[in-house]
Amino acid sequence: MRVRIAAVGRLPARAPESPLIADYLSRFAQTGRPLGLGPAEIAEVEDRRGGGKPAEAALLARQIPAGAAVIALDERGRQLSSPDFAALLARLRDDGQADAVFLIGGADGLDPELRDRAAHSLSFGAMVWPHMLVRVMLAEQLYRAATILAGAPYHRA
Repeated sequence: MRVRIAAVGRLPARAPESPLIADYLSRFAQTGRPLGLGPAEIAEVEDRRGGGKPAEAALLARQIPAGAAVIALDERGRQLSSPDFAALLARLRDDGQADAVFLIGGADGLDPELRDRAAHSLSFGAMVWPHMLVRVMLAEQLYRAATILAGAPYHRA
């Protein structure tokens, strides 16, 4: 199952988050490949015309392959433990999903219509996180999920 992180905003290559994301996604690809997970890619979109959340939603929607499982990252979403997140990925894979797309909105979050289109809505907690940091957290959780499913010792429950 291919994984795409569709996110609003461009992360500069020199941003401190960039090497962390690259490292975790590389680890995810290595660990996940034998499990039928990955690789993961990031698709960045940017609304240069100032159309707000609806314009961002249109750009994000273009990043969703036909038939993909859509997972919105939203402060109102469900909070999952790492093992539960791993189980969600495994369930999507086992159900035959070829693609899973994680949506990360801009500074004002996701447009409600796009958020409602998602099959799953997840939250990294009650606190609001900067959307660039959410990318790092998601990349790490993807890697952690792969290690959990592989039975590796990275996750200590």
